[in-house]
Amino acid sequence: MNLKKKYKDLPVQMKASFWFLICSFLQKGISFITTPIFTRILSTAEYGEFSVFNSWMQIISPIITLNLFAGVYSQGVVKFENDRNRFSSSLQGLSLTLVACWTLVYVCFQGFFNNLFSLTTVQMFCMFVMIWVSGSFNFWSMNKRVDFKYTELVILTSIVSIVQPTLSIVFILHSSDKVTARIFAMAVTQLVFYGGTFIVQMHEGKVFFNRNYWTYALKFNLPLLPHYLSMTVLNSSDRIMIKNMVGSSEAGIYNLAYSVSMIMSLFNTALLQTIEPWIYRKLKDKKGNELEQVAYPSFVMIAVVNLLLILLAPEVIRIFAPAKYYDAIWVVPSVALSVFFMYLYTFFATFEFYYEKTQYIASATIGGAVLNIVLNYIFIKMYGYLAAGYTTLFSYILFAFLHYRFMRKICREQINDLHPYKSKIIIGISVISLVLGFAIMALYTHPIIRYSIFALMVVVAVIYRKKLIEILTQLMNMRKQK
Repeated sequence: MNLKKKYKDLPVQMKASFWFLICSFLQKGISFITTPIFTRILSTAEYGEFSVFNSWMQIISPIITLNLFAGVYSQGVVKFENDRNRFSSSLQGLSLTLVACWTLVYVCFQGFFNNLFSLTTVQMFCMFVMIWVSGSFNFWSMNKRVDFKYTELVILTSIVSIVQPTLSIVFILHSSDKVTARIFAMAVTQLVFYGGTFIVQMHEGKVFFNRNYWTYALKFNLPLLPHYLSMTVLNSSDRIMIKNMVGSSEAGIYNLAYSVSMIMSLFNTALLQTIEPWIYRKLKDKKGNELEQVAYPSFVMIAVVNLLLILLAPEVIRIFAPAKYYDAIWVVPSVALSVFFMYLYTFFATFEFYYEKTQYIASATIGGAVLNIVLNYIFIKMYGYLAAGYTTLFSYILFAFLHYRFMRKICREQINDLHPYKSKIIIGISVISLVLGFAIMALYTHPIIRYSIFALMVVVAVIYRKKLIEILTQLMNMRKQK
């Protein structure tokens, strides 16, 4: 009863933040939990083909939709708050128009695109459907987040998170083309449930085309396309290149390791949903010198969480896949360490977004993506698919470094050469994380030592539990700080 009362007394913003985080865990967590099933009913080659389909969809999506549901929509729902329904429905209309135009282009050059992506016609049409309806859902969910209306979002997310993998398993077990069966099941599920969000917003706004809103959206998001595209390339190109240069089975093994490692990005999301608004407030109030009090503890926390995954990687892979996937353990350390640098760069990039230096954002992202492709081409050819994990890590290190340099440039130009973070501390945490991560990997053939280290980490956590609870409480209370 006491917990129930405390929950009722929470501000709506904190309740919404909690449930939005639950939605994030449902979307990614259910996928993670069902991984052991899919790795057992799909061969490594089939699992690799599906991962490549996902990679292509992530790359193609921003080209087709310009990610209208991201930057421009989050700005527009605030800027055009008094006409939000019309703005929302007109952007839904623009998104559908873009998808329809690209679908027509595909139909006219069907053979070319099928060969380019190594996908079938059914798979391509499913991709277009998912790109459209997932965009519609993102428009609708952003609208709910702005108003802190979490109930409908939680319900819809829960239903899709359960129905989608369930239907996929049924379709796979009753089909000879298991990859297409899984893709088709996902498309059907999303069309049925996410398609309704398009109808809802069109009914509320009753506007399909609005010249001013369409022009505003295109002018805002077109310059950001290199950034969005480069981010998807940075996250997805390795699996496509592994399939083309090595094979589908190897792409499947690599994708398992990548998926396991990326589950730790949920912790990134959980912290950043609280920390990012706080950083913006500090920048607005000219208190950038206070950022480091939160930055360093959170850097250490994310580093420890990822090191813990590296430590238990052999056991985690055994749980989530049969023996044929076991080589994935050698990919986990490099990709898990990449997750740390993904978190790190956000603290620098926030300055670029706040001061609207989109050219810096694009430059850093393009630099990381191009480097990743070049390194993949060189080292996958030389050392096989395991090299992709290290090229990803190196690319994210460069990514974080470039954002740091751009942050320093902004600080010199905008805020009296403020030094919000001490570079020596950041380098120290980063280097220690890298050294410990690869040292732990060297112990994969010595389970007793690894278990002893794990036990030691548990003991330390118990001893310093009050301090850890204090840090977590401070982080979670940031939304209430002024």
